[in-house]
Formats: sequence, structure tokens, C-alpha cells
Amino acid sequence: MTVLEDEVEMAEEDDEPALDRLFESLARFTPEGYKVEIVEGAIFVSPQQDTHWEIILDIVEQLRTKYPRKRLKSDVRVDYPGHLNGFASDVTLVAEGAENSPGGLWRHQDVEFVAEVIPKDTAHNDYGPKKTAYAVAAVPAYLVADPYQGKCHLYTQPKAGEYLTELSVAFGADIDMPTTLLGLTLKTDEFPRD
Repeated sequence: MTVLEDEVEMAEEDDEPALDRLFESLARFTPEGYKVEIVEGAIFVSPQQDTHWEIILDIVEQLRTKYPRKRLKSDVRVDYPGHLNGFASDVTLVAEGAENSPGGLWRHQDVEFVAEVIPKDTAHNDYGPKKTAYAVAAVPAYLVADPYQGKCHLYTQPKAGEYLTELSVAFGADIDMPTTLLGLTLKTDEFPRD
């Protein structure tokens, strides 16, 4: 067994401390410029890409017109419900007054919005287990920006572990979100495609 396999085996025992140990181990081996997430106990390491960063930055800049910088997070670990779910979402908006836990993490109960920009090799996570975990955590709005499809998918109204509403728009169209917690319209006309 390798050190990493030992950490995963230990992770089966107690999720929160296990995730901490697993991320600590991974930090020693992960090259700079790579993002690490643990989705249902599986480890995913992916490089940041220009197209993804452009979309992330565009979303953050638009959210900054309404929200202070301290409420917006990018690639910051938040542990979500389910077995070993430690996500570093591309964009996370935390509630006003939210504070880090004693361990230095943000609580999923304080997350009001998440945006993920799809990397081709892990798209199944964003449309599958991560979407489910966000719904179980009752994240009010989850946006998937997919540069391969050239579309955005907005999921809202989480209930009983799933989102009841989905809105899909092509890049170039506005995502009208005034009825969501965000209360704004997100423009996608500058989102690049892959």
C-alpha cells in the first residue's frame, strides 16, 4: 500500500478528520497550478486552464458588483454532505456574517451560490455527485458553465436532495436570476468556448 492508499483507507472511518488528513497528504504531492477535490472519496487533480479562468473571473467580477470580496471564494475547500466530499468550487458565495469553522474551513450551511466551470475530464462530477451534494446541502443556486457545450445550466430550488428547477442558456444569452437569492442577471456574452 502507498501512503495515499493508507490515507484513503483511514478516511473510511471518520469523514471530517479523514478529509483533513487526506488533503494534508495531497498537498505534499500536488504541483502548483493544480486543483484537488475529493468527490465521494475519489481524488481528482486537474490543471487550471485559461478558458476556465476567464469564465471564473467573469463570474466573480459580475458578482462583485453586488457582493463584497470577502463573501466570494474560489478554489477554497468546503466539505459537503455525503461520503468524503471536499470540494474546491470555482466560485462560492458565502452568506453575510459567515465565519470559518475552528478548523479554518467554510461551512456548507453558509453557502448561497456555487458556480463550476466544467473541465472535460471531470464533467461527470459537476453534473452528477457534486450537483447532488449541493442539493442535499440546500445550496440555493448552482451554476454550471460548460465551455464544451457553450451553455450554462442554472439549478435552483433544492429539495430532498435534488434541484427542482433547471434553466439552460447558450453562451451569449443572459442568465436571469432576479428570483434567486442572488437577485441579479449574469451576462455570458464574454464566456469563451473550448
